[in-house]
Amino acid sequence: MGIFSNLFGRKSADTEQKVGGMEDFMTLIRVYFQAVIASDLGITNLNALPDLRVFKVTLRVPTQGGKLGLGEKARCKKMLKELYEMDDDFFKEIDQSIRHRCKKIQDVQTYLLQFQTYVQDVMMLSGNLMKFKLRLPSFFKGAIRTATEKTVHDIFTKNDYKDASVLKTVASVRELDKRLGFSEKWTTDFVYRVVMLAKKEKQPQTDAK
Repeated sequence: MGIFSNLFGRKSADTEQKVGGMEDFMTLIRVYFQAVIASDLGITNLNALPDLRVFKVTLRVPTQGGKLGLGEKARCKKMLKELYEMDDDFFKEIDQSIRHRCKKIQDVQTYLLQFQTYVQDVMMLSGNLMKFKLRLPSFFKGAIRTATEKTVHDIFTKNDYKDASVLKTVASVRELDKRLGFSEKWTTDFVYRVVMLAKKEKQPQTDAK
């Protein structure tokens, strides 16, 4: 779990921030979610969407078609594709998940809390279950990708874990996934990207790009 310890919180002051690193990735993911929510629900108050507000102001993203979220979503998507090689299906699943589950503004907080718990639990399980495979240098992309796919598949399907705490977290992940509607592939893509970014930040001098 060590390499994922700073994933969901702000980095400490003594941690060097890398452009295109894991903190940027997670910030852009939050911006994308907030942009989709803003455009789908017609939210106009930027103060209600702090990551989107900073993104819009910092990059001077113009409001598209008089509707908050559209231009920001397109710009954020472009950055995630260019910097992190996320594919179109990754964004389609986010769009569909939010569209089907956030029908009104009151749904948003519950949805975002569920998503945060989902990714935290998935990353915790992945860190525990992949074990020594996480020590592979990042230039072994194929091996790491295969290990990630197997681990995520096991989280979704395997029922004979001996550790009671693992079983409990697996059950939680599956329940949350039913509520959120993300596919096994989407989860694999997310976990793989975080693993690769975390490894690069942990071993900047030994890991190849």
